[in-house]
Amino acid sequence: MNQVWLYSLASAFIVSLVALIGIFTLGIKIEKMRKILIYLVSFSAGALLGDAFIHLLPELVELAGGFNVKVSLYVLFGILIFFILEKVVHWQHCHMPITKTHVHEFTYMVLIGDLVHNFIDGLIIAGSYLISIPVGIATSVAVFLHEIPQEIGEFGILLHGGFSKKKALTLNFLTALTIILGVIAGLSLANFFGNIEIFLISLAIGGFIYIAGSDLIPELHKHTEIKTSILQILAFIIGILVMLSLILLEA
Repeated sequence: MNQVWLYSLASAFIVSLVALIGIFTLGIKIEKMRKILIYLVSFSAGALLGDAFIHLLPELVELAGGFNVKVSLYVLFGILIFFILEKVVHWQHCHMPITKTHVHEFTYMVLIGDLVHNFIDGLIIAGSYLISIPVGIATSVAVFLHEIPQEIGEFGILLHGGFSKKKALTLNFLTALTIILGVIAGLSLANFFGNIEIFLISLAIGGFIYIAGSDLIPELHKHTEIKTSILQILAFIIGILVMLSLILLEA
């Protein structure tokens, strides 16, 4: 169990460091950043779906004693949780860095949404490590890849909303640290509730499917140029292949 805590907390800290990625985008023009981000979004969509179906779903099926209606309900429950959260918190996964529709007041809602989102990411990481170290690593990689375009986007929103670069980076990083709180909460709850892994893995599968399907892929469809579309498809496939390659960890 000590090993699970060590790996989970280390993964959470590494993922939280993605919030500082805005430092590396300061010298990039907005239009160029948009072009780069759309492929990162496609890549992370493939990685999230790849982890959900290649790593997490098989583990959930094993925990549930086979693929049955119960498994389907677990996954639907995970999707429902994320749907409700997005409705209640007005959670916005803004992956394109700056648009004219964002106003200063909205930046605070983005930060609140990010706090909730990162806490849930921590729960997901904790749940995956409760299954096994390899599954935990694969899921942490998927979360890490998804955080890159998201954090760049949110950094752009904070700058556009009137925050200084230093304050935007600081707030982004502080909200990212709630991933660690999520890990602590998830692992602590495991001591009091048996089979909590089923709930956390269901949350992860549902969340990854929901984020990829409702937030990321629709963003990709806004770009219809043939060359861009082909590159998006390739990035999507590469994201899946990265998750597939991580099966070697479980061998």
